[in-house]
Amino acid sequence: MLVAIIIHAIIQEYVLDKINRRMHFSKTKHSKFNESGQLSAFYLFSCIWGTFILISENYISDPTILWRAYPHNLMTFQMKFFYIAQLAYWFHAFPELYFQKTKKEDIPRQLVYIGLYLFHIAGAYLLNLNHLGLVLLVLHYFVEFLFHISRLFYFSDEKYQKGFSLWAVLFVLGRLLTLILSVLTVGFGLARAENQKLDFSAGNFNVLAVRIAVLASICITQAFMMWKFINFQLRRWREHSTFQAPTVKKKPTVTKGRSSRKGTENGVNGTVTSNGADSPRNRKEKSS
Repeated sequence: MLVAIIIHAIIQEYVLDKINRRMHFSKTKHSKFNESGQLSAFYLFSCIWGTFILISENYISDPTILWRAYPHNLMTFQMKFFYIAQLAYWFHAFPELYFQKTKKEDIPRQLVYIGLYLFHIAGAYLLNLNHLGLVLLVLHYFVEFLFHISRLFYFSDEKYQKGFSLWAVLFVLGRLLTLILSVLTVGFGLARAENQKLDFSAGNFNVLAVRIAVLASICITQAFMMWKFINFQLRRWREHSTFQAPTVKKKPTVTKGRSSRKGTENGVNGTVTSNGADSPRNRKEKSS
């Protein structure tokens, strides 16, 4: 956690603050830019590290390793260190809420965001589902990295929208792949395993109740993320349609008909003169 706090401060001071001083962002954009800058760096690093573990341990060539030989209580050093680093980063996010002077109205959203990460990462680690957790984390981090890097480009140029379009497609595909891999691993792979007995000493949690709880938590989280995603897209669509809507100017209405008797006597085109007795016609009659 201390290392994560130090790295966070270095990125903030030597990278993000310098860009903020050049761009002159508003307070709202300033906080969002800092958030996206920190998270994009973390997601990129985690994706590269996680992908290296997947390749080195042949997860991609043999998907059955996700559920075969469960429980996976024997972990390689890099796998264990990866999970410790993930937990340390998300635990460090709590004191960062104070250091970054997060607004009170944004704190509940941040707490939910951090809590979901800690819940799922710690759950995969403690239930010895670290193989499945690693694959899902790399998949999720890649999609989130694309979103935050697109938001950084958007802050520098508000006409940039291509990254968000690509992110929207990959976000939906990411949720679908997450559900497929979870059901395939927990619902089919572990359900057909021979050893289905709760054993804390051996780290075996392959029982029906635990499998249902794992699938329920994953499905509820994916549904929650899709609900937030749909609301986000609808809000962007409304803002875009409002911005693109042409402004219609009303033409001045001209009323036809007789002008009032007072207007014909004391004014021109219905406008009253300062002194009706000094109109050009009256002055002509006086001179004659």
